[in-house]
Amino acid sequence: MKKNEALLPDGWPRPKGYANGVAARGRQLFVAGQVGWSPEGVFASDDFAAQTRQALENVVAVLRAGGAKPEHIVRMTWYVTSKREYLAAGRAIGAAFREIIGVYDIAMTAVEVTALMEDRAKVEIEVTAVVPD
Repeated sequence: MKKNEALLPDGWPRPKGYANGVAARGRQLFVAGQVGWSPEGVFASDDFAAQTRQALENVVAVLRAGGAKPEHIVRMTWYVTSKREYLAAGRAIGAAFREIIGVYDIAMTAVEVTALMEDRAKVEIEVTAVVPD
């Protein structure tokens, strides 16, 4: 296996915007939850989509530090403080995701939580990536 392989059980429809599972072989990187603040730890906005864009940029920065790229992401977990805000910002989130991450063959989970450790944070994203051998 040279690149990540999206897993789709026989007879299942292809999910929109994510994969049911991913098979990969190589060096694993684990990115801690990234929130929508700058590298200096400052929130520029309380807007959900803006925080999501920054969180995705932060994920990519950590991946780069480990020699990985967005296409190496195999798993992504989103923690959101408001399902309604997440859904309402769907178009802007999708645009940011396509621009920053660009691939959808990622096993993804999204969970609504009552709060995150940083009071202003509205989204936190953690990632597992595998750089092929």
